[in-house]
Parts: sequence; C-alpha cells; structure tokens
Amino acid sequence: TGYITARRLATVSAKVTGRVQTVLIEEGMRVEQGQVMATLEDVDAKAQRALAAARLESARSQLAEIGSNLGNAEREAQRQEGLAARKLASAQAIDAAKTQAQALRGRLASARREVEVAERALAIQDLELDNTIVRAPFAGVVTVKAAQPGEIISPLSAGGSFTRSGIGTIVDMDSLEIEVDVNENFINRVLPAQPVEATLNAYPDWKIPAEVIAIIPAADRGKATVKVRIALKEKDPRIVPDMGAKVSFLE
Repeated sequence: TGYITARRLATVSAKVTGRVQTVLIEEGMRVEQGQVMATLEDVDAKAQRALAAARLESARSQLAEIGSNLGNAEREAQRQEGLAARKLASAQAIDAAKTQAQALRGRLASARREVEVAERALAIQDLELDNTIVRAPFAGVVTVKAAQPGEIISPLSAGGSFTRSGIGTIVDMDSLEIEVDVNENFINRVLPAQPVEATLNAYPDWKIPAEVIAIIPAADRGKATVKVRIALKEKDPRIVPDMGAKVSFLE
C-alpha cells in the first residue's frame, strides 16, 4: 500500500514582504509557467524606481554638460597654442587652457561612472518592482489558495494569523507517482523497471499499468520497510495527490 505523491510541488511566495493587492488563482485552476498568480502593493517600489530614473537623467545631463565644456576647453587650448606659435599668447595662458581641459577630462570620466552607477541602481529598482509580481514557477494545477487581498505575505514568515508565507500551492500533475512501503523481507524481489499493477482505493476496478522507478536505499527501522517509487504509465485527471493506492509487483 502507498500514496500518490507529486515530485514537483511548490508553495509559491513572493521574494519580498508586502501587502497582497490581487490574487488571480483559485483551487483547481491550471496555470502555465510564468503566469501571474498575484500582485503586491507596488506604490513604494514605483516611487523608488521613479527616484532612480530621475537620478539617472540628472547624471546623463551632467555628463552632457561636462562633455560640452570639455569640447570648448580643448578648442581654447588649441587656439592658445596657435596664438603662441605667432608669439601672441603667453606660456601661462597655454598652461591654464591645458589644465582646464585636463580637469574636465577627469570630471567627464567621473560623470560616466556616475551614469553607470545610476543605470545599475535603476536596474535594481526594476527588479524590486518586478518582485511585487508573483508568477508560477512551472505549469501545474493550483491545489491550495493560501492568501487573500489585504493580507501581509512574507517569505520569511514563521506563521501566524496575520502574515502568510505563500500565495498558493501548485502541483505538476505530470510528476505524480506512487510511493509504497515494501516489507524488507520481500525487497529482494523488487527490481528497477519491474512492471507493476496499481489500483487506487477510490477506483478499485481500475488497473493502472506502472513500473518501478527506484528503490530508496534506506529502511524504516520501526516499520521494517523500504520505500519504493513507482511511475504511472497512464495520466488521468482522476489521479490526484495523497490518494491511497495498492500495487502488485509482477514477475
């Protein structure tokens, strides 16, 4: 005897703590990978992103201004050199013009780094805004809806009536299999890929073809059993997680 289990099952939560704004799932609903399951309030995240975007625009404006000033300074230095060639400018004026241009080159390099920093800060804020959207990690069926709009959700929550740790639970129905406990006195007769006939307690007349996936290399001392994983060769919506099942190992 054993139970139907899912190899891919996940309680989906947000990456950040926040108040649930919308929940777009219901029990029994099928979702695709990447589908939006819920959204959190994003007022703060949008404000932080707008601030980061403004800082980036300011950094780009300063970069453009310094670049323009540098162009003027370089032209002035060239003009002073031309005047010096005709004995119309002093060495001090040439040095001042070159120093000004060199200083502006340093400021230009610093301004470029400021733009890069602002761009990365904006990218981080984009991620923070995206973290307010909860998406399905894989395709499956929703078995539990755990949160409602207005509730606080936190991936680090230890439980309680005021904070949820997940939006809902998704099960990949294509990953369903049977786990059974076989008496250790008979485990030597069970082999990988061995054919199996499975019967669900809910449908005793339905014989489901299956086969052994693996024998878990660990025994239960209390029950004197070894766990065996069994793959179902038929996919059917009537098969759901935690159903009881009986299996017969065929020689």
